[in-house]
Amino acid sequence: MKNHSLSDVSAGPDAAAMPAPVGGVPFLTALPRTGRAIAVALLGLAVLALWDLAGWDLAVVRLFGRVDGFALREYWLTSGVLHVGGRWVATGLAVVLLVNAVRPLWPGLTRRERWGAVALTTISLLLIPMIKQGSTTSCPWDLAEFGGTARYVSHWSFGVLDGGPGHCFPSGHASSAFAFFSFYFMLRRAYPRQARAALTGVMMLGCLYGFAQLARGAHYPSHTMWTAWICWTLAVAAAPFMSVAPAGPSAADPVQPPVTPAAPVAHADVAVS
Repeated sequence: MKNHSLSDVSAGPDAAAMPAPVGGVPFLTALPRTGRAIAVALLGLAVLALWDLAGWDLAVVRLFGRVDGFALREYWLTSGVLHVGGRWVATGLAVVLLVNAVRPLWPGLTRRERWGAVALTTISLLLIPMIKQGSTTSCPWDLAEFGGTARYVSHWSFGVLDGGPGHCFPSGHASSAFAFFSFYFMLRRAYPRQARAALTGVMMLGCLYGFAQLARGAHYPSHTMWTAWICWTLAVAAAPFMSVAPAGPSAADPVQPPVTPAAPVAHADVAVS
């Protein structure tokens, strides 16, 4: 008779099977991207300060204006397509954001990212007109040298009236493009390539709208640049809150079932005769 001992090796839980954290990206993972966005905001502020100090606004506007006004003020491309049509584009983009918030068009986004983009765009579209309402700066087409009654006064000359109607700084029409920086900040975590495409598209639209308003005599170049800076800085400030993981899973975040560790199997000796 010969006894042989056979034993079963106990198996522990598989580390690879452990569930991944539920929710969006933790706050700290967004910091490098936010740092770059802050750097862009600071660089833009420096460029704007140099532009305003140089006093280039009036020199650029004079390229388009004459003593009897601006020839492109009612031109079909600048007025009809880029001004009136731009409002319809903004309306369409806003609808996309709302639909995406309710029924995700990008399934990898968290609820916080989707609704955060809606809130960010809404605040941007409200903030620019509020600043304009308190501004005493008049539009280029209001200047006496272009057929109006106002004199040129820098928007930095607070409290100094220019003799015109005012309420022109910054550019409201440009905000119908730059307010949608929200697309970039919404998409950059889960869809970085689409986020960059969205950022490029928004910048192109904003520049087109700004040029149209410049050619029409509706705004100085700095008005468009300040609108872009305000919308970008607002988005940078809101970005960390859009990236924080929500307290619970959203519809876009599937819940991972918990994995119960396997109970260890006791060693057993089996006698074989």
